[in-house]
Amino acid sequence: MNGKRLLIVGGVAGGASCAARARRLSEEAEIVLFERGPYVSFANCGLPYHVGQVIKREESLLVATPELFEKRFNIRVRLNTEVTRIDRAARTLEVKDLATGEVRLEGYDCLVLSPGAQPVKPPVPGVDLPGVFTLRTIPDTRRIMEWMAARDARSAVIVGGGFIGLEMAENLVKLGLQVTIVEMQPHVMPVLDPEIAVGIHDELARHHVRLRLNDALAGFEEGGGGRLAVKLSSGDVEVADLGIMAVGIRPETGLAKEAGLEVGDLGGILVDERMRTSDPNIWAVGDAVQVRDAVTGMWTLLPLAGPANRQGRVAADVIMGRDARFRGVQGTAVVGVFNLAVASTGPSEKTLRRLGLWDGPPQLEKVYLHPGHHAGYYPGAAPITLKLIFSKVDGRIIGAQAIGKHGVEKRIDVISMAIQKGGTVFDLEEAELCYAPQFGSAKDPVNMAGMIAANVVRGDAHIFHWEDLEGGDGLFVDVREPAELKIGRIEGAVNIPLGDLRARMADLPRDREIWAYCFVGQRSYYAARALAQLGFKVRSLSGGYKLYALGKALRRD
Repeated sequence: MNGKRLLIVGGVAGGASCAARARRLSEEAEIVLFERGPYVSFANCGLPYHVGQVIKREESLLVATPELFEKRFNIRVRLNTEVTRIDRAARTLEVKDLATGEVRLEGYDCLVLSPGAQPVKPPVPGVDLPGVFTLRTIPDTRRIMEWMAARDARSAVIVGGGFIGLEMAENLVKLGLQVTIVEMQPHVMPVLDPEIAVGIHDELARHHVRLRLNDALAGFEEGGGGRLAVKLSSGDVEVADLGIMAVGIRPETGLAKEAGLEVGDLGGILVDERMRTSDPNIWAVGDAVQVRDAVTGMWTLLPLAGPANRQGRVAADVIMGRDARFRGVQGTAVVGVFNLAVASTGPSEKTLRRLGLWDGPPQLEKVYLHPGHHAGYYPGAAPITLKLIFSKVDGRIIGAQAIGKHGVEKRIDVISMAIQKGGTVFDLEEAELCYAPQFGSAKDPVNMAGMIAANVVRGDAHIFHWEDLEGGDGLFVDVREPAELKIGRIEGAVNIPLGDLRARMADLPRDREIWAYCFVGQRSYYAARALAQLGFKVRSLSGGYKLYALGKALRRD
């Protein structure tokens, strides 16, 4: 690329990182970046927090400016400039200056597409009414904030309970608004498994956020006093001062399609592991591309800033002659919801079942645990509910999800790296992690997850799950202390506290499987080990009564 021309369409994470990396690899290449909007690189993940005034200055969202690119990297940035056509044969772009209307041609040797994605607007009546917003850019935040200030807004309806929907809910509540979330799925954060996501519902309720689950947007109408009437598929109507559409985003592939580039079945631009498109002179990165899931090997869309940055770097390396490859994505992500953090890595159980992989040759299994985020004897320990998915054949780690007040993302990050390196539950058992009482435990939650799962793989533990209780024919034995039963119990269970179990083993049948449980799963495992060694057929409830109660709450919702 020395002395040649690299054009990049779109900035933000993918395009901007590609441009900067390319310059670090070549001082001779001419690099020009075209951005349709007014900002070349900004932190769109911070937009909800600017609306909520956690991030007070708009300038704080600007990662880099055209001036910085010019002065530091000798990269020319053309803002408010739309690329309207690609001529692949001539290797030219048709670009339009949105301020002047001027149209010109720009030649390239190599081209990188980073057009991003657009918020989805369902085809329902009134979706373009004043007061209905999406949140994708800095100008979007301005419009929302100006609208709320002009009308002294007191209420909002958010359509969609994913990342943006939950972050907007938190920030609008902090501004004093009454917030309602409309989610067509049975729980918020549909990317998660329901028994993990349901814990978010209580946190939202504690902050007076109303949930309309299993309901969908039917349309908007103008209400009295300049308010919005939000019509739902259930027939109900929510009235609010503004509406936020947060139902997802769609890859922006119009330019690529018109140029004849290959687009995948999921709607993203198809690229290989070097981020090259079906045209050998054109690369694509970021939210617009369709990439491989590193765990399942299947095509997926994953509009996250981290992968977009890495894709931009890989594209720049390849363009500059290096043999770089993008390994795919795991979907490692975290979201804050008031006092909770929720994080995940790898595919969820419901995704694996939908793809037909759960009961395949790897023989997938899951375990649940509820360890403290640091040593229990140190003040302030808070529980983490953690779900680990793995193969019963060889212990390979497939995915994990966790929810809690503290230390959640730390554990998921460790497990994410284990997945990336092809690690097993035995590796988690042996992981050497930081320990001081205010930071963790001698047996960190990651170690504990590995130990529990390894017990299953080795055959030292036989488990059942909260959803197995319906139709189960085992004898339920509750090994908690009698005083603990007041928080609830499984119907028909016999209470034999763990400390009394050995003295009362004669009361238990040997011709019927025993299903033991306690509150979080530890004591029932101890009971199961003792009974199994004495010839009883026994299983223990993974995650204990606490997980069972979460499942019951989900079914009530």
